Amino acid sequence: MDAVALVTGANKGLGRETARSLAERGMAVLLGSRDAERGAAAARRLAAEGAPVTPIRLDVTDAASIEAAGERIAREHGRLDVLVNNAGTVVESAAAEMTADVLRRTFEVNVFGAATAVGTLLPLLRRSPAARVVNVSSTTASLALTSGGRDFGGDAAVRAAYSTSKTALNMLTVQYARAFADDPALAHIKVNAATPGYVATDLTRGRGTRTVAEGARVIVRLATLPADGPSGGFFNEDGPVPW
Repeated sequence: MDAVALVTGANKGLGRETARSLAERGMAVLLGSRDAERGAAAARRLAAEGAPVTPIRLDVTDAASIEAAGERIAREHGRLDVLVNNAGTVVESAAAEMTADVLRRTFEVNVFGAATAVGTLLPLLRRSPAARVVNVSSTTASLALTSGGRDFGGDAAVRAAYSTSKTALNMLTVQYARAFADDPALAHIKVNAATPGYVATDLTRGRGTRTVAEGARVIVRLATLPADGPSGGFFNEDGPVPW
């Protein structure tokens, strides 16, 4: 049976490219999208390009939609081998002007959405012989790089909420990895955070300097790790990124 992968926020950009790459590797890929019509359109486009995927409605801020997706995966595939938490949002605000509401809106997608997906789909990941979870993070989540003034393109002054949420996602990654490693029933699940770099997507308003194909490389690598691969790490395509 082909490995089964679910990519959230996959109707465009980095998510769609990740779905394509996994499908080209022979996986049965479910393309998650909160807008069913956009998801179906993305699936048709990928099929026409030789990378068949199955669209599935999934809004990471709607627990019921994740539960419904899990029920469908259980019914049609019986397990889940790869979960890519790609769905994300940016709510721009300067730190000095940022409100708690801006943080809540950002965390709702970037952190709580990922946590809900992992928690809801964990029974399906348990059934996989070698499950992989990839949380799509950001170089801007690095405390070491940010505090050292080494940031990449874009307007760093207005992404306080985004960067903070991705730092929280990194800690969530570590906590999952440690907990799973200590539980014999979950030790087969590897969890890592990936930063694709400054990619030209809607999230960056097309200003990124990297292509979606370049950005997806590290995500796909972590999604297809061998048994001796790492868990609980933060990586770009060149290797570990400082926390």
